Amino acid sequence: MDKKTVDQDFLEFVIKALVDHPDDVRVNRSVDEMGVLLSLKVNPEDMGQIIGRSGSTARAIRNLVRIIGLKNHARVNLKIEEPEGGRHIREEVKPTAGEDLDDLKI
Repeated sequence: MDKKTVDQDFLEFVIKALVDHPDDVRVNRSVDEMGVLLSLKVNPEDMGQIIGRSGSTARAIRNLVRIIGLKNHARVNLKIEEPEGGRHIREEVKPTAGEDLDDLKI
């Protein structure tokens, strides 16, 4: 395993273990003056598993990737890319005047 891709391989291993569609996991690695940036793409159905409740899983993954980077003397950041059609905002259906009372059958 090449020292430069240890962080990328580690991230792929962890993410593929968490998701339902491991074949759709893509990790791109780029290096610039700020350090290493790992960009993660997963199947849209797996986003909830990667983010976790209140972002707790994503936070834990970011911490692990940073620790791997520190061990290899690099600053590593993780960017989770939102899939096409992400952030599905649900429309709230409001009852028209009197309709909600009709449902109660009072």
